[in-house]
Amino acid sequence: MLINHEGYLVPVRYIPSPNCDERPDPHAINLLVIHAISLPPEEFGGEGVIELFTNQLDPQAHPYYQQLEGLRVSSHFFIRRTGEIIQFVPCVLRAWHAGTSSWQGRICCNNFSIGIELEGSDHQPFEAVQYTQLAELTQTIQVAYPIRDIVGHADIAPQRKTDPGPCFDWRYYGQLLAEN
Repeated sequence: MLINHEGYLVPVRYIPSPNCDERPDPHAINLLVIHAISLPPEEFGGEGVIELFTNQLDPQAHPYYQQLEGLRVSSHFFIRRTGEIIQFVPCVLRAWHAGTSSWQGRICCNNFSIGIELEGSDHQPFEAVQYTQLAELTQTIQVAYPIRDIVGHADIAPQRKTDPGPCFDWRYYGQLLAEN
């Protein structure tokens, strides 16, 4: 894997999200934020996340989706439970993944971070292939950008978010990063 000068991961499937914009300083990318998402909650393998990130989620398709109507969010990357990586936003652009957030005294983490969503939840362990792909993607991002910190969404928005959640094995992820 590699990230080209336009911020695209090669070779992965790219599905453009309209939920992004220019970064205030495209040279300030130094934070990696790990998230977890499943739509509907606790269900995996469907198209809900893709539909959410591309503003095509039908609020009538599932009762939970009604509370998401009008929500405009995205992430740079999504790692399915199968290990498939999908990119929604080029790294050079600001994806709308962190919301109201701060890290080490800096607010608006979307401005200086790359967001990776794992297909998962607070209540189920992640798949080994997701960790493998996440570690490889992390290392690829670190080659392209001066990442100083890797955090969970809960670390930058502790009053609002819990992901990637208690089932995310930070130690195992760290071991995978150290092996390469």
